[in-house]
Amino acid sequence: MLSGGRIFRKKLALVLLAIVCVPFTVMLLHRDDNGAHLEDELTSELAHLRQRVSQVEMINQARRMDLSLLTQHVNRSLPWKGTYVFVTCMYSSPDLAWRSRITSAICKPLYMNNTNGEEFPELSRLLLDPERSQNLRLPNIFSFLPYLLNNPLSTVPAFVVGQGKTHASIVLGVPTVKRESQSYLLPTLASLIASMNEEEKNDTLIIVFVAETDLEYVTVIAEKIKKQFGDALQSGLLEIVSPPASFYPDLNELRVTLNDPVERVKWRTKQNLDYAFLMMYAQSRGMYYVQLEDDILTTPGYITKMKKFALKKEAMNLEWFLLDFCQLGFIGKMFKSTDLPYIIQFAVMFHNDKPVDWLLDPIIETRYCPHDTKKCNQIKLLKWIHFKPSLFQHVGTTSSLKGKVQKLKDKNFGKLALFTPHKNPPAKVTSPIKAYKQFTIQRAYRGDSFFWGLMPQAGDDIVFEFSKPVELHGYRLRSGNYEHPSDLLYNTSIEIRPIDPERVKGSLKISPGEHFIGVGEFNDLGIAEGKIDPSQFGQIGAVRLVIKSASKNWVIISEIMFDTGSG
Repeated sequence: MLSGGRIFRKKLALVLLAIVCVPFTVMLLHRDDNGAHLEDELTSELAHLRQRVSQVEMINQARRMDLSLLTQHVNRSLPWKGTYVFVTCMYSSPDLAWRSRITSAICKPLYMNNTNGEEFPELSRLLLDPERSQNLRLPNIFSFLPYLLNNPLSTVPAFVVGQGKTHASIVLGVPTVKRESQSYLLPTLASLIASMNEEEKNDTLIIVFVAETDLEYVTVIAEKIKKQFGDALQSGLLEIVSPPASFYPDLNELRVTLNDPVERVKWRTKQNLDYAFLMMYAQSRGMYYVQLEDDILTTPGYITKMKKFALKKEAMNLEWFLLDFCQLGFIGKMFKSTDLPYIIQFAVMFHNDKPVDWLLDPIIETRYCPHDTKKCNQIKLLKWIHFKPSLFQHVGTTSSLKGKVQKLKDKNFGKLALFTPHKNPPAKVTSPIKAYKQFTIQRAYRGDSFFWGLMPQAGDDIVFEFSKPVELHGYRLRSGNYEHPSDLLYNTSIEIRPIDPERVKGSLKISPGEHFIGVGEFNDLGIAEGKIDPSQFGQIGAVRLVIKSASKNWVIISEIMFDTGSG
């Protein structure tokens, strides 16, 4: 006889198969020259469906585990003689299953008197026999992180902002920490989001894990993200989460392993626990999980490329464990959500012993390999599959480990343009900022290269004096590039000088004696763009960038575009 859970899963699978297969079957009955293409689509959809069913089964199993633990806990709390309780739970909404475990369920106790166990005779005998009722205590996270028992909220996020999106095809995990000098988080998110189309955005969830326990700092980061990516937060594409301080051990009491310096041991131990927390939070939110870092760039269409590659392997019945979309470290590593418990378990068990990316080989060897080394190497090639060209590039140079500088680049990523040229109106361009070698502001304005200047100082400016007055409809200026993402313009204003200052005499922000009017600022991403109404300002004689504070870095201007409405 099938249990209720198996019957449910079987019916669910049949319903989903019917929904997906019927339309494709109809199309295949009317095959034409595109028949092979339709077969490919059907195969891909079936692979997608199988993975969805696996994810639902994983969530269902987690709920059953909750119920079992709750039942055990309730029965242990009751005296041996009296009334015993079984607990049944009905989840009010599948969409709430990702939330805090038992709190998303409506639980009903079923009481059974110890003198009347006819309805559940075997369970009655079990409960009434103390020796038989001593349940096995299975290892869990508290077995390896016992300090978590000191605080019941140790595994509950301290901070969450988002719409609670579930059923995504791909979940991107982006952990971030406070760095000594430069943060790459906002440019990373800009690249990830700008490289998606609307369909991809609807099918994806980006979880930013701020791995800091200072809530004031977490709130500041969240506000910066909200300012730049408010629409992504509102739509559910983006979510922000941070852990409680009690999730981490006393890092001063760690064992020194691998003969590493103490500070490195602390850093990689915390990083392992960061990954474990993020994966535990993400595992029920989508079919596939992709581990990223906060200092990367990507290319357009990367979501579709990853999903198609994964579904192709599923359709070929290849039981892969890891799809690798970047050759560096732990970047671009895709796992099925149903396989995340293996990564989480190893990261938790060996959090003080090895970096998590060093654990990937041992996981595959332990799970799949025989003792034959040659066969094991062949098996690894089938379980850890590399995709080329790489879809992610590491751009950061300042590590989250104090004093560590890393200039790692993925050679399989290809090249990104270092500047974006535009045809601008003729102008004389001047600036007191000294250019590095041939990377002058004049060449950047002509679209021949980018401008690379030594550290700007407060009061420095860049002036674009048009040869003839122009009707200016808009502008876009971008600082930094993917090789030097930290060489940005901050605290810099955009000003225009109308030919007829009397026309806008009543306007605010007119610089005394110069008739320049402020129309914009560079944002936290180092970008300034906006529209200008010619009917309000008339013809423009010049545009000026004014730097209001000294920079610790050099500056790159990789795009200069003045829209004069000429096409």
